[in-house]
Amino acid sequence: MAQITITEGLAELKTIVKRCEKKRTSILSYLSRPMGLVDPLEKQGGSAKFIKEETQALRDLQSRHLAIRMAIQRANHATTIKIGDDEMTVAEWLTWRKEQAPENRQFLVNVRAGLDRARRETQQRGGTVATPGAEAKAVDLTVNIDEKVLAADIEGLETVEGALDGRLSLVNATVTIEI
Repeated sequence: MAQITITEGLAELKTIVKRCEKKRTSILSYLSRPMGLVDPLEKQGGSAKFIKEETQALRDLQSRHLAIRMAIQRANHATTIKIGDDEMTVAEWLTWRKEQAPENRQFLVNVRAGLDRARRETQQRGGTVATPGAEAKAVDLTVNIDEKVLAADIEGLETVEGALDGRLSLVNATVTIEI
């Protein structure tokens, strides 16, 4: 078994994908030929042998790809990262970043946009915006959320995402996997 960093493994995965594409293309180009033509690979054992060898090489590359992916997943489930008060495994952070962070970001953007729109519409009608606890007139808008907290939530999400990118890069460059 060899040890490589996750970064090295991710780079190798890209190379494997490209090599697999080339092997598939080369296999397809030798699948058949008209009977009257000489086999262009006759001196190397023939097209059938070439296809058999390339197909096996393709399977071997796919096995290597799978082994690297699984080793990275094992490392991601075993390695933790702490950002602020939150500590999760790399796998959990990756899931959070892919599935939850975009939804959280969109929600916060929608809240901010909704408040801005309501404030603008109220002011266009000649009304004023009342903050929580202030006395409101009939045409006034009462804001039911602490906008300082909203701004802090938006900034906090951006901070966590930025810190996470840096930490993931560090983990990928330093954590080794066995293949």
